[in-house]
Amino acid sequence: MSRVRVGGAELELLPGKAAWWPAERTLLVADAHFGKAVSFRRLGVPVPEATTGGTLDALDALLATHAARRIVFLGDLLHSRHAHARETLAAFAAWRELRPELELVLVRGNHDDRAGDPPPAWGVHCVDEPFVLPAAPGLALCHHPEPREGAYVLGGHEHPCITIGQGIDRLRLPCFHIGSRAGVLPAFGTFTGMHPIRRAAGDRVFVVADNAVHPLP
Repeated sequence: MSRVRVGGAELELLPGKAAWWPAERTLLVADAHFGKAVSFRRLGVPVPEATTGGTLDALDALLATHAARRIVFLGDLLHSRHAHARETLAAFAAWRELRPELELVLVRGNHDDRAGDPPPAWGVHCVDEPFVLPAAPGLALCHHPEPREGAYVLGGHEHPCITIGQGIDRLRLPCFHIGSRAGVLPAFGTFTGMHPIRRAAGDRVFVVADNAVHPLP
């Protein structure tokens, strides 16, 4: 199990591409991008079906193994205004109805600015970045991983990955990128792209592969 201590909080980095904050019983999830596939289909681009269900299943897998009382989405919960399609909204609403006691917080990201807040029936508390919990005033939960004075920033936005191997044996894998002043979670959604990180001296990188999280030397 890979653990990091940032901003006064000890977090576990999960192979489900999320972070677990045990002291707060909180799951941190970045870049779910619900409704991305339907947004592309409305533009005439053929893309996979049932991506919303896949992302909800991934959330359920986390909840099955962690006694979470809260999920904090670090931005880009909905992909665009087209994500307000009937099927997408109904699927999330049905999922939410089965978990009324679970606190959901959205730290608005750039896609949320375009998509708008989720429907009130979803019971998602929407806030602008940074979101700070009293248990760790030195940890700023954001979408954009831009350093802030007096706090460690944990965000998403960049969909980080790293390339392993060489030549035809290269493989791109999602990763957690933990810098000295800001850290980035991998994109959680089942239909999201990835972008290679630029690793600076002293950065810690944890690769997600084979249902495990592996620290890179």
